Amino acid sequence: MAKLEHIERSEVLRYMGHQGEPEPELSALLDRCEEILLRDARPKYTFAVFDILRCEDGISLSGCRLELLGNDIKAHLEGCERAALICATLSSGADAAIRRAEVSDMALAFAMDAAASAAIEQFLVMADEEILSALPGYYGTWRFSPGYGDFPIEVQRDFVSALNAQKRIGLCVSESGILTPRKSVTAVMGLSREPLPKKRRGCAMCAMNRTCLYRKRGGHCGF
Repeated sequence: MAKLEHIERSEVLRYMGHQGEPEPELSALLDRCEEILLRDARPKYTFAVFDILRCEDGISLSGCRLELLGNDIKAHLEGCERAALICATLSSGADAAIRRAEVSDMALAFAMDAAASAAIEQFLVMADEEILSALPGYYGTWRFSPGYGDFPIEVQRDFVSALNAQKRIGLCVSESGILTPRKSVTAVMGLSREPLPKKRRGCAMCAMNRTCLYRKRGGHCGF
């Protein structure tokens, strides 16, 4: 199982909107964030692979009640015959660490939040590699999550239920469709027996492109 042993400093700085080399004070703060998160977070993921069944409104999955609705996820999975559903979380320990910082030190809380965002993405990259290594002969797309483009975030509850992720990794969904613990991700990876062409990704595809804090800071979230 993938294990975080460090958090990429450059990614944390990118999430913070910081450009250039960090000052000594900031470096020390990020060292503290990394130490706390590596101690308190318990990253976990679960996944399942389904055959794709195409329908007019999007994608159905064989043996799964979850429907992947929207033209964007349909286009994303073009050329794929299977799809891997992935749920991942840093665990409630990461949330608790951020909440403690919010009470006593907002600078630490801000840096901790950025470090946790970098950490879950870094963990997902390792998960991607493990998933593909368990599926020899398949090529994978990049991850596409609910809320990107016209893929509705309202599918989160069915997504988590399809993988029994609450029991397996402690991942839940609020009434408003927000994942808890906060630093969690659901995503779809398309799978094909043939190499896949690179497809468009970026801010234009994201449902948050007009309100994203990373764009306001002059950066991007990694999507």
